[in-house]
Amino acid sequence: MSEAEVVPLLEPREGIPPVIETPEALQNAVERLAAGKGPVAVDAERASGYRYGQRAYLVQLRRCGSGTFLIDPVPCADLSALDAALADTEMVLHAASQDLPCLAELGLVPRRLFDTELAGRLLGYPRVGLGTMVETVLGFTLEKGHSAADWSSRPLPADWLRYAALDVELLVELRDALQRQLGEADKLGWAEEEFAAILATPPKEPRQDPWRRTSGIHRLRSRRSLAVVRELWTTRDRIARERDLSPGRVLPDSAIVEAALELPRTPDDLAALASFRGRNTRRHAPAWFRAVQRGRTLPDASLPEHSIPGDGPPPAHRWAERDPAAAERLSALRAVVAALADEHTLPTENLLQPDTVRRLAWDPPEEVTAESIGVVLTALGARSWQVELTATPLAKALLRLAAKREV
Repeated sequence: MSEAEVVPLLEPREGIPPVIETPEALQNAVERLAAGKGPVAVDAERASGYRYGQRAYLVQLRRCGSGTFLIDPVPCADLSALDAALADTEMVLHAASQDLPCLAELGLVPRRLFDTELAGRLLGYPRVGLGTMVETVLGFTLEKGHSAADWSSRPLPADWLRYAALDVELLVELRDALQRQLGEADKLGWAEEEFAAILATPPKEPRQDPWRRTSGIHRLRSRRSLAVVRELWTTRDRIARERDLSPGRVLPDSAIVEAALELPRTPDDLAALASFRGRNTRRHAPAWFRAVQRGRTLPDASLPEHSIPGDGPPPAHRWAERDPAAAERLSALRAVVAALADEHTLPTENLLQPDTVRRLAWDPPEEVTAESIGVVLTALGARSWQVELTATPLAKALLRLAAKREV
């Protein structure tokens, strides 16, 4: 679509709706949304980078015949009545997996879903952000300047509310256009399976040793330094939770790694480190030093290991040395998936997850057939459309390798 055909979307059709902040206003919204027709567009704004956790600080909904609603979930934290009213209604979200957890915390859980971002991926769109999709598919540009704002702020400025309302203004229209395109491409069944899989996915289990994801931790070589990271990370997490602040605002990862590298012996040594000179960092200086001391004085037997064993294969870059045959299988299977993804115009990771391909390559079934490969793929979470497309080509690739080795 040419730039001349693109129309800026500057205002919601009915103007900026008032923010719903009372039980009476919420009940009125529930009744009006229940009386509408067709799918309901849903979005949520969080305060990532500002507040602890991923709770929603604004929920936006729009439905044909009902209009747009902006709900403040701080005073209106229970949306179970809205959930009941929309129980049989398809909800349209963009990148649904990002918003579903915070909506579930409020009691709003879709039973039917259309994810416009995932639909765009299955259709092979190279860029699937909401603004880009609305522009490419519908010919309108959305103002995206407030996506990283602190939505926990109150009162919310009018231009933020305008932005929030516009995020759901054309979401159902985008859904309708993408559904038509999926049907024309014979991919609608794929999309429906993917949407159902999103809804069926259970909440993520807490990550084991989350402190190991500290940015820059790869620079550390000693278990003693890892112990300091663990103590500082745990202390930071407690303070961040108590103050409802993003952990990075309490103490940046760079400070944790610097302290673990230097292992300061006195409070003055810690305060002298460049990353500990900020005002927010100094506020909790005694707590940081106590954490460092705990890590420095732990008995050797209590120090964390360099890594924790996973339940899957080792990192792929080690395969060539550890198991050359598995490395050869991985290369062949990746080539098959890439070729099939290219043939069907979709990203390789949406055809088969990279982890699924790695696990199959590392531990293929003893008897390789399309059926046995399909069983493995299904057990690893692949949907039926993915198995149908990939099981036979993957089996053929493995059989060719086995025959080659026998020659």
